Amino acid sequence: MDLLNTLVDKGLRRELPTREEALAVLATSDDELLDVVAAAGKVRRQWFGRRVKLNYLVNLKSGLCPEDCSYCSQRLGSKAEILKYTWLKPEEASQAAAAGVAGGAKRVCLVASGRGPTDRDVERVGKTIEAIKEQNEGIEVCACLGLLSDGQAEKLREAGADAYNHNLNTSEATYGQITKTHTYADRVDTVEKAHAAGLSACSGLIAGMGETDEDLVDVVFSLRELDADSVPVNFLIPFEGTPLAKEWNLTPQRCLRILAMARFVCPDVEVRLAGGREVHLRSLQPLALNIVNSIFLGDYLTSEGQAGQADLDMIADAGFEVEGAGTTTLPAHRSDLADAAPSGAGCGSNGGASLCGSGAGAASAGDEAAGCGSACGGCSGHAHAEATPVPAQPAQAEPGALRSDLVAVRRRGAGTDIAPNA
Repeated sequence: MDLLNTLVDKGLRRELPTREEALAVLATSDDELLDVVAAAGKVRRQWFGRRVKLNYLVNLKSGLCPEDCSYCSQRLGSKAEILKYTWLKPEEASQAAAAGVAGGAKRVCLVASGRGPTDRDVERVGKTIEAIKEQNEGIEVCACLGLLSDGQAEKLREAGADAYNHNLNTSEATYGQITKTHTYADRVDTVEKAHAAGLSACSGLIAGMGETDEDLVDVVFSLRELDADSVPVNFLIPFEGTPLAKEWNLTPQRCLRILAMARFVCPDVEVRLAGGREVHLRSLQPLALNIVNSIFLGDYLTSEGQAGQADLDMIADAGFEVEGAGTTTLPAHRSDLADAAPSGAGCGSNGGASLCGSGAGAASAGDEAAGCGSACGGCSGHAHAEATPVPAQPAQAEPGALRSDLVAVRRRGAGTDIAPNA
């Protein structure tokens, strides 16, 4: 296809596609799907080889959020039967992080529900970051605490944070339909604060909330303009008890097209496959590794993920390798600029020029209020205490059919006495 050849050429040159080209990727047919994946794979391998970065979520504070984000199981008024607990102590969070590090995670994502942190919360998280880094040499830490006030990003950086995650989630035009308690501009402001403090900015989206193709292209183009270092792509987990519980709009094929579009628009950044991958991609998850270069290991915030060992087996079976702690994730042209950036200059490349960004942050999928809502990795969480097997998706399942049986609410890991699914 001329379209795919053009997109590969542009991706190898780090050139921005046109909006029409991005929309055309989302409009390709199932017959063209493998060609789309292969084309995105060429761009992915150019900048990241066959490496897969592993990230691990630690939910520092779960539930009880005052924000009204429609997709989030931790939202105000949510009836979702999730774990609810207040702040983990630094030693508890460090112990939880150790499970992910032992499984090969290179980055630990610290997430807390809420609109945004108080200065006392920032101090508390700073002590947690210090505890994790004392126990795990060379580990990266990304904080995801919601909307930041002036000076808070700088305090997190001083405490040792490497990155900050806050997702845009959807397009500016439709943001007001998803959340009323804060604005799209509030989210952009927090990402810019993180950049200005010298933190690696992580910001992504949630697909499957009823958005149009134009909305998806809008938010990905906005992420490139913000020059985030990492772009987590989450797929809505329709939790029972939330307003979007019946929004089952995704197929595995559409998920792959969305990931490919994100890769073509942000060719040299860390595109992370985040929350909802197990629910929506299912048996096609290994194909996605040809597009993304980063995933979350094991569970998410409030929902069960694939077992950590299954993730590692999937990576190996697909012919990829786990990125080691001594390897720089970003391509040299981006990491050199990030290293040279003074405090106050962004960590990404060209400050929003023609490149997107590559970085970290949490998988930010279902749980994303302003605080939890910017959540690294989204509202997917940890595993079921009894580890109930997830039923296989019927081969002829109708698109849009309700599949609440695929959503397993987290019942173990951080905040419980049961070992995590890492």
